[in-house]
Amino acid sequence: MTDDVRLRRGRSALGFSFFAQGVAFALLVTRIPAIQDRYGISDGLLPVFLAAVPILAGVSSVATEHLVKRVAPSVVLRWAQPVVLLALLGVGAGSRLWHVAVALGVFGLAVGALDASMNMLGVSLQRAYGRSIMLGFHASYSLGGILGASAAWVGAHWHLALVTGYLPAVAVVLPLALLGSRYYVDGRADADVRQAGKGLGAGGGKLLLPLCLVMACAYIGDSTVANWSAKYLQDVLGSSEQLATVPYNVYMVTTLIGRSVGDLGVRRFGAVAMVRAGSVVAAGGFAVVAAAPGAWTGMLGFTLLGIGLCVIVPQTFAAAGRLFPGASDTAVARLNIFNYVGFLIGSPLVGGIGDAWSYRGAMLVPMVLVLVTLVSARSFGVDGARYGVRHERPRVVDVGRGGNEV
Repeated sequence: MTDDVRLRRGRSALGFSFFAQGVAFALLVTRIPAIQDRYGISDGLLPVFLAAVPILAGVSSVATEHLVKRVAPSVVLRWAQPVVLLALLGVGAGSRLWHVAVALGVFGLAVGALDASMNMLGVSLQRAYGRSIMLGFHASYSLGGILGASAAWVGAHWHLALVTGYLPAVAVVLPLALLGSRYYVDGRADADVRQAGKGLGAGGGKLLLPLCLVMACAYIGDSTVANWSAKYLQDVLGSSEQLATVPYNVYMVTTLIGRSVGDLGVRRFGAVAMVRAGSVVAAGGFAVVAAAPGAWTGMLGFTLLGIGLCVIVPQTFAAAGRLFPGASDTAVARLNIFNYVGFLIGSPLVGGIGDAWSYRGAMLVPMVLVLVTLVSARSFGVDGARYGVRHERPRVVDVGRGGNEV
């Protein structure tokens, strides 16, 4: 098999893995009220269950950093993805409180390994291609999220049992994910470390810190939309209950569109310019939401948020790979932790400010935080980057060759 064919198959297989993860996560989070009802989880206990998933995922991401020193990221992903899907099925199939506690715990641990290993492979494939392809993987995730949320809506509309709603998705996605896992392509980070001598010691950690901050702030913005858009539109802007369900779908669709074309923008204008533009657009979206006189103006704000935020997370992972071409797996695993930090902070932060002051004022907090990216934008296009600073180099193949170009 030629390197070109191998890379193309690896790219397609990894894209499907991102898609499958989007489906699974959307099926879980959009049915939280049904999960609460099925297991009789009290309102006081529900936040504990919800917080446990990202906490365990963060722990698992740390463990994955060390695990991939012994086994390839593709091996981790090959086993983590089926566990995520089966844990999702377990969430729907249980009958007692401890059943769902165990299932959510397994889901959290598996999803941390899954997120870390997927993005490790994405970064190494982008290095092999020598041009921006990372946004395309995250576009697949967005598409999976839209389809998963739509499937969840069907299940809720027809009052299907959770396990009945989850089973068809798992039955279709799981075998395809296992089949695709045969074609994952690994990089050779350890060999790069030995050749380049550039790891993630104390100095490297300082270089990674701005990207960690950007990642946390981006997910604070994302979790604000996921958790508060419906309540904001209905309670603050006076929309109907039906219309209040639309902003998150609009946000996901614009995220999909933005990520689908975003790689072209990175290739044309560079990562720094795209990230800065995305930060400004996202901040403008929060400003529009905060000042909106009515529901439709608020909808415009959430649309801008999708366009702005969609580029930041994929490019943050890609920037970590450029900063540490010989230790990208370690950098991605550490950076991935701040995905969950932002998710944990975002919802209670906005809710607390909204209750203590006003929800309009609360929307200004993620607006300010997302502008932090402007301060850290230079980290997205460092001198000596291996690809994608101001222009794209011709495609090279360095996967499996210890970082040597051909």
